[in-house]
Amino acid sequence: MGVEKGLRAAAAVCVCSASLFLTTAFGAEKATVNGPVAGTQQVSFDVYLPLEHRAELDALLTSLTDPNSPKYHKWLTPAQFHKQFGASSAKVAAVQRELEAFGMTAELVSPQKFHVTGTAHAVELMLATELHKGKFKNGRTTIVAVGGMSMPSALTSNGVVVTGLEGIIHMHRHAEKLAGVVPQNRQSQRGGYWFNDLKQAYSYPSYEVLNGQGVTMGILMTNDFNAADMALYFGHENMPVPNMTTVNVDGGAPFDANESFETHLDLQQTGGMAPLANHILYNLPDLSDQHILDGLGMILESNAVDVVSMSFGGPEIGYAPSYNGGVSFLGILGIYDDMFKQGNAQGITFVASSGDLGARSVPALACFAPNATSGCGGFEVSVETPASSPHVTGVGGTNLVTTFNQGSLDSAYVSEAAFGDPLTADIFYGTPATGGFWGSGGGVSIYYRRPFFQYLVDTGSTMRTVPDVSLHMGGCPRGSVLPCGPDRSYDAAAIDNQLVGVVGTSASAQDFAGLIALKIQKTGGRVGNENPSIYLMSLLQSVGLLKNIFNDNIPGDNGLYTTHKGYDYVLGTGTPNGVNYLLAPNMPVAGTPQTPSNP
Repeated sequence: MGVEKGLRAAAAVCVCSASLFLTTAFGAEKATVNGPVAGTQQVSFDVYLPLEHRAELDALLTSLTDPNSPKYHKWLTPAQFHKQFGASSAKVAAVQRELEAFGMTAELVSPQKFHVTGTAHAVELMLATELHKGKFKNGRTTIVAVGGMSMPSALTSNGVVVTGLEGIIHMHRHAEKLAGVVPQNRQSQRGGYWFNDLKQAYSYPSYEVLNGQGVTMGILMTNDFNAADMALYFGHENMPVPNMTTVNVDGGAPFDANESFETHLDLQQTGGMAPLANHILYNLPDLSDQHILDGLGMILESNAVDVVSMSFGGPEIGYAPSYNGGVSFLGILGIYDDMFKQGNAQGITFVASSGDLGARSVPALACFAPNATSGCGGFEVSVETPASSPHVTGVGGTNLVTTFNQGSLDSAYVSEAAFGDPLTADIFYGTPATGGFWGSGGGVSIYYRRPFFQYLVDTGSTMRTVPDVSLHMGGCPRGSVLPCGPDRSYDAAAIDNQLVGVVGTSASAQDFAGLIALKIQKTGGRVGNENPSIYLMSLLQSVGLLKNIFNDNIPGDNGLYTTHKGYDYVLGTGTPNGVNYLLAPNMPVAGTPQTPSNP
């Protein structure tokens, strides 16, 4: 087999960045490799084709959000999108012929994706690699291509991307449970906050006016939820549990007292912000790119949800050659963006948390070495994907202060700050890297160019910058240098029959997704990519034509960048005033929690 592999590698016409998707140099989690796969074992993976007619697609996406365009909000169906922008039949046929020539079974799942199956021996020959057995910490087994991959020219020339053989999970959750914190009901000016505290503080519309009715929200996350905890959480506020269902993607993952806290935070925040909406959990087996893409594909083709929230991310630089032994993973970001473009064309709004490690979101590469010590280095500058896609709204975070009067549930807005917290340890990746920092994720993309809507404000870069907007995230997680700064806050959540404190941009992203659900209800239909609206309102506020849309003069920093009036890399355009953001300043607002306007 070694001779055959050598001949196959030598015959490869070219090796392009879009066709290289494997290394073991980096990963939020790498599968443990346990020896070679038997040559006769059946192996499956996915092959993605890029969209076509990109200039026309970009023009369409712009017109769909332009109120002066005749195409404004005239969303496409999945079938219409594929007909106009899917891979051509000739390209699909060429890729399928090449796959079948190597003995693969290639099932066309969509015009952009083949699900491919073949023997390990045949896959090794086609991709000039070696396949090994792998296992993730949750027990899920996988197949890992060891040493990189190169593809035959017919695949490379068509720009295809392979997923499912990486043995790496790039993404991680954007939330932390606070050790020893048991939320009490409005015990201080700094939380812990329940959903209705936040609705009052940010002037969300009254429940009696807008409540999410008729809107469907999708939550993309791993691990199922426990209905009893939902009853505990919403019962604390004397409120019925919103309608919540689960759709398992690739089998999903079961409820787990340790792993499901992110799912619970997500559902509890979206459920509180838009309580009469339908909330669908797209339950992934894990946060690997393959499963996330499968979840997004299911969302796009079913076309059932109006807004999708994603409380996870991975540093862009983690996909770059510098973190992968010279091999580029960046092509996979293009596949993500193609999916977000399709969703925007169908009217779906995507919202993602911008990250919790400030501007420096990933340890130095040397810190991932098996025997790394504290001298391996610090954290590197990188924004996180998917929040960095121009077709996703990236949400950063603050610490919030509200009114507090003993015996009262009143939680009116007082102030916010975005100062982060230095960390004594790497709490996300578990490496010995030093100099970590908890704070609102933000900065400059290395992959995406500056989108048209960011020319409405001064971003100071020719590349896409994040975040776009912010809300409360909280601070002082485990591993913080104590004592933390003043006014650190957190959110309440219920998990495993307990009330706990949670911090992270996962919370702020869900809260903003809930505001979008209210906007969809108000406008009577989907709104698509929300970013053009965000930046137009920011511009109009800056010239005095709109007032109090965003709190945009919040002090703070994220370990590298500082806040200032207008757009910045810590909070984006700022934090929204709910009814003003909906351009309904005279609409009744959510009042004191547990009252008819804010149950």
